[in-house]
Amino acid sequence: MKLKKNLALSDSGFVFDPSTGDSFSTNPIGLEIIRMLKEGKTSNDIKAHILKTYMTDDASFEKDFYDFINMLTKHNLVEGGEKEKN
Repeated sequence: MKLKKNLALSDSGFVFDPSTGDSFSTNPIGLEIIRMLKEGKTSNDIKAHILKTYMTDDASFEKDFYDFINMLTKHNLVEGGEKEKN
């Protein structure tokens, strides 16, 4: 999965999509995940990092990570994430 290349991120968790003018905010872990995605890290790389760095288990990570990815997709922050219209 690839995030849009032109997303602007701030250290405070502010995410700005200049192609739509939409802005969002995320918590520090969400920001860390977004940065890793922008670097081209795979979901397995991200999972290994989060499990090593934070006190969480595999099942909790899986649920929260894929909920977060679905939210990014819903807000069209993923390249090709726009839903096709019939």
